[in-house]
Amino acid sequence: MWETCAIDLKVQLPRTVAVELEEVQRTDPELLSRMLTYAVARRRIFDRLVVTGLQGHGGGKLDTGRGVALP
Repeated sequence: MWETCAIDLKVQLPRTVAVELEEVQRTDPELLSRMLTYAVARRRIFDRLVVTGLQGHGGGKLDTGRGVALP
């Protein structure tokens, strides 16, 4: 498929969500990995579509809400 590497990720989540994710991580770590891959891929696609869309519509800037203004 593609080359992978392990990372340590620390996030602050609501307690109920954290408990559920800990359970998933314990029982099916592959599922958690696939969920994160899916979420990151969707975000990258969205960012790319925003940039592509802005280039075709006047080239203004857009605040993504993540502290980064896309050109």
